[in-house]
Amino acid sequence: MHFSEEKPITPEEEDLLFRMLRQLDLAPEASQRSTATALGISLGRLNALLRATVEAGLVTIGERAGPDKRHRFSYSITSRGAAEQLRLRDKFLSRKFAEYDALHAELTGTSSGLNPFQHRTNPMQNNLAPISELYVSYESSQKLKVEAADLVSWDLTPRQICDLELLMNGGFSPLKGFLSEEDYNGVVENMRLADGSLWPMPITLDVSQGFADKIEPGQDIALRDQEGVILAILSVDDKFLPNKAREAEKVFGSDDEAHPAVNYLHNVAGPVYLGGPITGIQQPVHYDFRARRDTPNELRAYFRKLGWRKIVAFQTRNPLHRAHQELTFRAAKECQANLLIHPVVGMTKPGDVDHFTRVRCYEAVLDKYPAATTTMSLLPLAMRMAGPREAVWHGLIRKNHGVTHFIVGRDHAGPGKNSAGEDFYGPYDAQDLFREHEAEMGIEMVPFKHMVFVQERAQYEPIDEIADKDKVTILNISGTELRRRLAEGLEIPDWFSFKDVVKELRRTKPPRSKQGFTVFFTGFSGSGKSTIANALMVKLMEMGGRPTTLLDGDIVRKNLSSELGFSKEHRDLNIRRIGYVASEITKNGGIAICAPIAPYATTRRAVREDIEQYGAFVEVHVATSIEECEKRDRKGLYKLAREGKIKEFTGISDPYDVPANPELSLDTETVDVDYCAQQVLLKLESMGLIAGS
Repeated sequence: MHFSEEKPITPEEEDLLFRMLRQLDLAPEASQRSTATALGISLGRLNALLRATVEAGLVTIGERAGPDKRHRFSYSITSRGAAEQLRLRDKFLSRKFAEYDALHAELTGTSSGLNPFQHRTNPMQNNLAPISELYVSYESSQKLKVEAADLVSWDLTPRQICDLELLMNGGFSPLKGFLSEEDYNGVVENMRLADGSLWPMPITLDVSQGFADKIEPGQDIALRDQEGVILAILSVDDKFLPNKAREAEKVFGSDDEAHPAVNYLHNVAGPVYLGGPITGIQQPVHYDFRARRDTPNELRAYFRKLGWRKIVAFQTRNPLHRAHQELTFRAAKECQANLLIHPVVGMTKPGDVDHFTRVRCYEAVLDKYPAATTTMSLLPLAMRMAGPREAVWHGLIRKNHGVTHFIVGRDHAGPGKNSAGEDFYGPYDAQDLFREHEAEMGIEMVPFKHMVFVQERAQYEPIDEIADKDKVTILNISGTELRRRLAEGLEIPDWFSFKDVVKELRRTKPPRSKQGFTVFFTGFSGSGKSTIANALMVKLMEMGGRPTTLLDGDIVRKNLSSELGFSKEHRDLNIRRIGYVASEITKNGGIAICAPIAPYATTRRAVREDIEQYGAFVEVHVATSIEECEKRDRKGLYKLAREGKIKEFTGISDPYDVPANPELSLDTETVDVDYCAQQVLLKLESMGLIAGS
């Protein structure tokens, strides 16, 4: 609860409270008399204000160190006080804007033209002026680290770390923290915060039910990275259960789990959301490409230093090819602006090229651009692939980074096909929604033009500007075709991409016959998974070329998951462990053969996404019927399950999600093991994973 909610105070008293908190932050060791003098108030009034803030939990009192016995006490602001200081600062600036505007009108007869600080999307009228961050001073951060060590803490997920970083550095301005329920509902329903500001994407801190049960509004929690480093303090104002189906429909336009963000929402994100202001202590640590990582204020300062006034940003999560170069050249020329290549290096779509490879590709291309008019910076954003809403979100983020123009692509941030095989969004939905809010956002859209290569003229041209289409040869390579050529080691022509880019892509993505991959068998207990997996392993080892590892369900249970039981939670954890080991084997060029039951589709999908970052995932459904498996019952497990001695047994007392689209389905009831293993080999050969004889 804010100090102002504890005891209503006047705007003048709010200003005084803000100035006092700021003074304590700037001069924590000053005497009370010095602090009162700096604020222009009496010592008695300062003492009364200090008592009130201590009672409200905004300030702490301690014994003053040092020889001066007259100054027995010291005061310092708490994390809640730091968050309150940020809130009051905005109200203070809003009132000062209003006072200036009134004075300007009195002297000149016209408005100053400045946007009020509150209730607006764009926090700064000047795209090069510094914007507000949520970090406290270095001195306060050192004190808050000590204080935060005793708080209940939450270990952030990779997506939450991306969100927190952009909250703290101003990339998500005007947000001051994770959304409260009121703000969340407004964003979901109409892309508006409670104060009316445009904001299209819910920025929420999702937590487990067990953690949420320990937290109450009014409590502070420490937010830590995955190594336990404290990054920020969240002053919890809200704890609520979201309607995730409604969020999916409104934000992503569908509740179809073929959408990666919808799948994340339902199957990965925690069930409870916490909201409240953030007090930033330190940035997340990045050891990679540090010279390329800029905060909004660092980019704004860079633009100021170089005298850039108009900047067009290009958003990408893919490597740059010649068509992209021509597109960005044309966009900068049309806008008469400098160019910022601003690729996303947070979380993108599962299966995308990893950001290490992409940044090496960007740097290989950067010397093709004029150094005096182009720069590149990396954006630690966790994309949601939300199409139209994502385009507006990207525009607001780029505006916060000092950009004046933004290239919006055809099907911008689209996730591909839904479960029915149709595109989630129309090709120009993103451009239409961006254009609708363009004026309010204060950033201009540059529509993405589909560039194709005209062979006769040896140059790229926008497809809709080619008047003689029927007289020239138009060449183009789709993303799917590019991936096929990389996978099969086929030529990628010079007119399509740069030699250095292709070289980097081939380093990371060699031909499929030289990549690691995972064969993932799934089926009922007794279906024949382990037997076929063993036969397949022997055949692959006979062929040679790559190390092969069998991760059989029983073997893993004995050596990797011996402490786990057979509850749904523990079975999920066991499969995720198998998936992790398989992903490491795949990443390092080996072959992993997995043979667990793996009854749950959501867990199998998560394992697939983990592995497909590094190589192919081949799901093989051993489709032996439950009746046949029970007849075999070599281990006597079905008998025990029927007698109730084994709880939650797959196929008897617990469900099995039949794979909807496995790469291969095997029926072991009418054919022998050797034939089944041979069918898997033929499938691997057809996918290019093993070389044909």
